[in-house]
Amino acid sequence: MTKARFVSCPRCGAQVAWIAENRYRPFCSERCKLIDLGDWAMEKFRVPEEEGKDATDAEEPDRGSGIRD
Repeated sequence: MTKARFVSCPRCGAQVAWIAENRYRPFCSERCKLIDLGDWAMEKFRVPEEEGKDATDAEEPDRGSGIRD
């Protein structure tokens, strides 16, 4: 039998068992999960950008040459 691993809730820091029955993991509760989601929606968190690039440097998706056989 394996022991349950415990992690800290990213929102409030409470210890949470990392088990399948905890449907809010890694959060301790639905409340903490929704607060975190709201923070992302309000852009309080951001994924770091690569240095030297900005949003206008994004490459266009490859649409092919447009030439048909």
